[in-house]
Amino acid sequence: MQDVTLHITDREGKKHSVLMPTDMAMNVMEVIRSYEIAPEGTIGICGGMAMCASCQCYVNSNHDICDMEDEEDAMLSEAFNVKHNSRLSCQIPITEALQDLEIELAPEV
Repeated sequence: MQDVTLHITDREGKKHSVLMPTDMAMNVMEVIRSYEIAPEGTIGICGGMAMCASCQCYVNSNHDICDMEDEEDAMLSEAFNVKHNSRLSCQIPITEALQDLEIELAPEV
């Protein structure tokens, strides 16, 4: 088992550094929820199915993240506040490759 550190900037600009194991099949959205970095009911509304964009984040570091699937791309094409580095955090699995990943939560719409 390998733990990784993620650096997450919340919607108020506060940076959180959190430690997560890579062997629990979790994604970044679940990490944000488990550490209560976003208020309950404001992130992951669809349960991580890439259907709501409430977990949109901006990847601010140069990491090798899994490729974007069609469902995620379609959801982001309809979302607000989308940038070139936008991803749905529910679609980013926690792996060792994410060590020191830096993300920022997109504004709540």
